[in-house]
Amino acid sequence: MTGRDFRIAMMIVAAVVFVGWAIGYGIGVMTKPATVVEAAPPTQALKAEHRKRPTKITTATGAQLPGYSDVYVNDYVDLLSDEAEQRIRTKFIELYDRTGVEMTLLTVQDMGFYGHLGDIRSFATATFNEWGVGDATRNNGVLILISRYDREMWIALGDGYDSTWDARMQRVVNTGYLPWFRADQYEAGLEKGTDETVREVSGVYPGQWDAGSFQQGITWLWRKIQAIGHGLLALVLVPFGGFVWWLRKYMRNRPRPCEQCKTLMERAGEEAEDAHLDGGQQLEEYLKSVDYDVWHCRSCGHMDINRYRSWFSGYGACPQCNYRTLSTTSTVLSAATKSSTGRKRVDYDCKHCGHHDSEVRTIPKLSDSSSSGGSSRSSFGGGSSSGGGAGGSW
Repeated sequence: MTGRDFRIAMMIVAAVVFVGWAIGYGIGVMTKPATVVEAAPPTQALKAEHRKRPTKITTATGAQLPGYSDVYVNDYVDLLSDEAEQRIRTKFIELYDRTGVEMTLLTVQDMGFYGHLGDIRSFATATFNEWGVGDATRNNGVLILISRYDREMWIALGDGYDSTWDARMQRVVNTGYLPWFRADQYEAGLEKGTDETVREVSGVYPGQWDAGSFQQGITWLWRKIQAIGHGLLALVLVPFGGFVWWLRKYMRNRPRPCEQCKTLMERAGEEAEDAHLDGGQQLEEYLKSVDYDVWHCRSCGHMDINRYRSWFSGYGACPQCNYRTLSTTSTVLSAATKSSTGRKRVDYDCKHCGHHDSEVRTIPKLSDSSSSGGSSRSSFGGGSSSGGGAGGSW
């Protein structure tokens, strides 16, 4: 890269940083959490009366606390429809089956109903310990408590989580639950919030356990896009995408001086290029796995051949000839089932040098969360909490 190219590149980088900062600031101002949803409180009961009737238990010290009839969801304030309650239960079952983490949701009308006059943290911690949420050895339980008419919530964590988890849960509370609760959108807030809680604890969104890292990253990005708003995002990305396309085209086609005599070089046409490419390079261009540009200097005869790899090509680099002419095909030898793994053969063939290789890979068992052990649980594992977690009010 010449000094002139370096200066141009630095100017472009500075412009992109400034524009990115300005866009980020504008998005931050225009997308405050409270504006993400519209206020529309429920107008009628979502569940039958017997489904939301709260139970009370009396502790050894005489204090009253909520009881539970389900280890995953106890919605005593009718914040969830039957369908939403089942969706949350399913993701908690899946979390338990995959990681062993016990996560449970409790909604109560207010803490005064149980004679509690203190803060929600102590109420949630006492409930957590009375229920015994989480494994007794790992202490990995999570209790999400919503006190509807106190307008407070708390996520209580087992003793297996160190103090750094408090800040992580606070981010989940602030971004996953409270924006919706402040607009009286409790069902949406509980569904979105529990998604974020599961991801924070496990690193994976519900339903993404078998997805690759790339797909999980795309899911995370898409959820952030939805939070920003499609219209605003398009307003930002369309011009930014156009700028990136222009920048890439400019850097590839920009005038460049000869390294030897400093005379400006000329780019050869497609037909002239082929005369300077070997057979493997020409095949790469034919397969569209690589594109080549040939630049030559009329003054001294110096020549540069620049290589540009295709972003979306299905061909890989051959270990024998190093050209990107290696194709991959898979053949299932035995299908996977819920009780046994499967097998598939992967064949590698190079269209340039004829190199061939193959390997047999194991196909993981098919998963079925609804028939796993988590769905049959009726009690907690005996975990305990010392008050760790985070909360908020609306």
